[in-house]
This record gives sequence, C-alpha cells and structure tokens, in this order.
Amino acid sequence: MIWLGAAACLSWAVLLLGRGMFWLGREHDRAPAPDPAAWPAVTILVPARDEAQTIGTVVAALRAQDYPGEFSLWVIDDRSTDGTAALASGADVVTGGPRAPGWTGKLWALQQGLDAARPDTPYLLFTDADILHAPDSLRRLVARAEAGGLVLTSLMARLRCESPAERWFIPAFIFFFQMLYPFAWANDPRARTAAAAGGCVLLRREALVRAGGLAAIRGAMIDDCALASILKPQGPTWLGLTDRVVSLRASPDLGPIRRMVARTAYAQLRHSPVVLVAMLGALSLVFLAPPWLALFGQGPARVLGIAAWAAMALAFAPTLRFYHLSPWRGLALPAIAVAYMLFTLDSAWAHHRGRGGMWKGEAAPKS
Repeated sequence: MIWLGAAACLSWAVLLLGRGMFWLGREHDRAPAPDPAAWPAVTILVPARDEAQTIGTVVAALRAQDYPGEFSLWVIDDRSTDGTAALASGADVVTGGPRAPGWTGKLWALQQGLDAARPDTPYLLFTDADILHAPDSLRRLVARAEAGGLVLTSLMARLRCESPAERWFIPAFIFFFQMLYPFAWANDPRARTAAAAGGCVLLRREALVRAGGLAAIRGAMIDDCALASILKPQGPTWLGLTDRVVSLRASPDLGPIRRMVARTAYAQLRHSPVVLVAMLGALSLVFLAPPWLALFGQGPARVLGIAAWAAMALAFAPTLRFYHLSPWRGLALPAIAVAYMLFTLDSAWAHHRGRGGMWKGEAAPKS
C-alpha cells in the first residue's frame, strides 16, 4: 500500500513539475501582439455539415471582423441535409462532394475549399462552423503570427460550460488535452510535441504547401495535431487558450461529450490494445489510487493518498477557475477520470466494430 501511495505521489510530482507546467494554463492570448507594418490577405475556410443552428451566427461574426487587410470567406457545405448552405449568407459557398477514399471528412471538405478558392493569400484560417469569433479575432491572430514569424497559430476555443454535464466534464477535457500536449512544449521549437486546436488554426499558406498540403495528413483522425506535426518542422508554432473564440456546440447531457471523446481517443493510442491497457493502468495509478488510499488506506499509505489527491485538485484548479467554477470541484476529478476511461473503452470497441471515428453518421476511413 505504501509503495502504491509513493508511486501516485511521484506521478503527480512529475505532472506538476515535469510537463511544461501545463496545468497553470499560462499560454493565453490576453496580451495582443504589435500591429504589423502591413496587413497580409487571408482566406478563411469553414467546413460545415448539418450546421444550420450555428452557421448563420458564425458567418456573420467572421464577416464583421475588424481586420485592416483583405480577407475572403468560404464555407464548404459538406453534403448537409438541413439547409446549412442557404444560411451561410455573405460567404462564398462550395458544394462538397462525396468523401474521397482515404480522407477524413473534415480534411476532405477543407481540401475542396482550397481547390475552389485557389488561394494565393499569405495566410489561411481554418475555423469550424460552431466557432464564434470576437470582432478582433482575426486581427489579433495575424498580428501574433507576423510578430513571431509563426507558421501555425492556434487558439483552443473556450468550450461551452453551462449545462451540468458541461460544468462537470468540459474543464476536464481541456485539462487532459493540456496534459497530453503541454502547450509550452508545443510552442517550443526545440521540443518534439506538436499540437493545435482544430476549431481555430491560422496557417502560412506557403508553409502548408512545403509540408505537402492536407494530402500529407488526409487520413488523420486527430487532424489538428497532425497538421501541427507537419508544420512544426517548417517554422515556429503557437497554441494558447483564449476568451475571444468560443464554441457554440451545446452538450445538454453527457452523450455529446462522450461522442466527442470516443471519436478520437483510441486513435490517440494508435489503435493498440497493448497501449490501451497500459494507459488504463497509468490512469488508475494517477487518478484512482489516491482517493482509494485516502479513503481506505492506513497510516503512511493514507497520508500519501491524501497528498496525491490534494496535488490532483491543485493541478485542476486553474482550469476550473478559467471556466469560473469552484476549485472544490477538483476533488471529483477521479470520478470524472473514470468516465473518460469508459469513453476511451467505448472508442476502442467502436473501432473493433468498424465504426471508429464515427462523426455525423460517417466512420473514419480504413487504414
């Protein structure tokens, strides 16, 4: 029992001190970059499939950007059945065709947008049909990219956190993402970690061309991080939190959150049963052993369990504050982690049934 408590405490010491201090959430776009001498032109591409509820609001916000330079806006209607295209007033609409073999749906939609727009602009902005941009969002993104010579500038959209399911499980999604992909490492040219948040990604077009274009990652399930992985060798990248780009995607209950996680969780583990078992074991040590020892252990083992549980709550507190939630919710992180472990098992089961990566009724391409 003591060795289990010691291992849990050591694990949290490594997480707190040895992964780029990910839990502090210091990578944020609060401080704007200086304006460039000239504002380069931008092509905005929005892939959309059955997004009638949000596309009008999203397009209106993008058209209202206070960007001093030129920009064009394209919406790729990916075979919608709910009238999405008709609601994208003010944007150039591309009618998407059937998904090409070997491509994931979003990447194929973006490729069709690139083919139609034939952009010669220095920058491309890929943003989702449920992502709402503040009026100065594009201006601040380009200013940051120009100031840092960045080939990729990405913002982790602030996810909706209103329903009980969202308040309990959405902050943990952000916390786990940062734990997997520490933003400080993603932003360090010397580090191997590459990451982006697919809801808002500004790219230098010529860097994307040098990297082989979207075809180089056409089958990637975790397309945002795959995109970052091919662009990071081309130059500096930056990923941060934001309050200026928000998701309109609602999760009134746990179902949408489960589907969001299950879509890519097993792909993150390279579809390996061995890695899955190892991951579940590691998560059990990190998230489940501390409360078990704190509640049922004796003597030093209990003390170590309490210490590890406290470290867990401490690590989660900045993310909870970012979402204006009480830090006491951090004590429930073990139970939340159990749910995410079950989502991952669901992802593995779906893959082995040939329904892996299911999104809007369409499975991922077979590898």
